[in-house]
Amino acid sequence: VSKQILEQVLRELQPLCTAEQQFIEKFFQLSQDTADLQVLEVSVRTMSSPVASPPSSFIQASADTVGLEEPTTRLLSEIFSCLEPELRGFLDVSNKVHSFGCLHVLVTLNDSIFEMWDSSSALPSSFLNTVLGNMLLLAKSNFNKCIGTLCKEIEEAKMPSKMKGGILPSVSRFEEFVNFSEEAFRTARRRGELDKALLRLAGSVFSSINSLSSANLKVNTDMVMMENFHHIHCFLCQKKIHCLKGKKREAKERYSEHMEKYVIEYLGQPLEKLNHFFEGVKARVAQGVKEEEVSFQLAYSKQELRKVIEKYPGKEVKRALETLYKKIHKYLSPEENLLPVVWHAMEQEFICQYQEFEDLIQRCYAGSGIAMDFTMEDLLSYFNSITLSH
Repeated sequence: VSKQILEQVLRELQPLCTAEQQFIEKFFQLSQDTADLQVLEVSVRTMSSPVASPPSSFIQASADTVGLEEPTTRLLSEIFSCLEPELRGFLDVSNKVHSFGCLHVLVTLNDSIFEMWDSSSALPSSFLNTVLGNMLLLAKSNFNKCIGTLCKEIEEAKMPSKMKGGILPSVSRFEEFVNFSEEAFRTARRRGELDKALLRLAGSVFSSINSLSSANLKVNTDMVMMENFHHIHCFLCQKKIHCLKGKKREAKERYSEHMEKYVIEYLGQPLEKLNHFFEGVKARVAQGVKEEEVSFQLAYSKQELRKVIEKYPGKEVKRALETLYKKIHKYLSPEENLLPVVWHAMEQEFICQYQEFEDLIQRCYAGSGIAMDFTMEDLLSYFNSITLSH
């Protein structure tokens, strides 16, 4: 509503101020003579009803750039002395009505000034251009304050105490602003201020997600970071905002990074003791023990390997995988639909781990006849049946 009102005000102001400017120049046949100017200013003050002296701080400060010492402009500033305070008051009200109201004001003023510059009926140095230039500076200041406040709000946002995962409030707030701003600037003639603000806000929301690594969460931190970076990446893919292409790429990288960490953390659980045993085998080889001599190490003998393998019959492995699936399903938020992606990544990593175990048995326990209780085909069938049953 405030946008429509401002647009209407500006549409009516331009012909009014232009007509008054043209009348003054023609009727008084203004020259650059200082004496003539002083006489006319006295006449205007006498004819005008008593009003407060014009708030000319911006006008005086801008005199060198917009020709404000010209007689016409100085007289118009007397006649329309209440215009600037009224516009300032309107901008203040717009900010109070909506937290992002300054965006509509900025776009409207920007577009209005561009239209005046393009119009042959308004001089570039006209009085109205001067006043609107002042309002544009104020609108930009209000916009920057709004962005600063929002950045602080996003960076300092705390994770709700009862929240077990899902999309963070700071990410939702970022999306809310992006949706609003893109609509507000949809037909804008320039969007330089918005692009700078979006980059700044994206940096703040990334910082907010990164701070979770030091938070005392009741759920897996990598899981929450994975979901939120994935959410931002999908959102930015949908919006196709040019200035955020780098942030979109970074979000994808961070999402993949934290999914890998999340998968690896849970991967060792179904075969925890077997995984621990072979980590020890790899450590001995790295320390210089020959592969064929590893089995002579007491803690990594053939007998110890058999004991560990006996703890993981095929049925137990399948049961452990089912438990893992249910745990992941419980904590991953359904909105992101990452369960199939994470579960497939789990399967791929598990297969790689199985192949690594098989390779270490062949290299370090060659000819022993030792093998795990389940085959690669068994493992694939376990994952397939779990996926189909859920």
